[in-house]
Amino acid sequence: MAFFKEELINVKAFAFDVDGVFSNSNVYLHPTGEMMRSMNIKDGYALQLAVKLGYPVAIITGGTSESVKIRFNGLGVTDVYLGSYDKLDKFEDFYSKYTLKPEEILYMGDDIPDYQVMEVVGLPTCPADAAEDIKVVSKYISDKVGGDGCVRDVIEQVLRAQGKWLSGKAFEW
Repeated sequence: MAFFKEELINVKAFAFDVDGVFSNSNVYLHPTGEMMRSMNIKDGYALQLAVKLGYPVAIITGGTSESVKIRFNGLGVTDVYLGSYDKLDKFEDFYSKYTLKPEEILYMGDDIPDYQVMEVVGLPTCPADAAEDIKVVSKYISDKVGGDGCVRDVIEQVLRAQGKWLSGKAFEW
């Protein structure tokens, strides 16, 4: 098995859970009953840069909030799977769509619904505050907690390893 840093050069795509990864574990309820999340702007910057650089990106979440889809579409992500009660099925749809192999994808999840995907993906990663079972199957545990830059952490590491972090497109939003 290669070390995490050595595996970064093989990443061709990214997939992420939302709650506990892009947002912290606190959820605010709007009077309409919709969950409201807070997301880290630096995670958003790194994500849109990966999209601009041509990396396929999937958001696979059990949540059903249309605001999540709007946020990620605004960052250029077109593969947003809401209501993903079987995340492995959605993950298979994603990598098949781009003729990728699971081992070419970095996935970041934080809790049990992510477990099956993390067992088959090439580079399973998680935030510092992920569930213990998820930490066990992760090849990398970010020092950042969910909602506090863990997405930026893994994307930046991949782009740096592949010599793309400070490319011309990095200076555009």
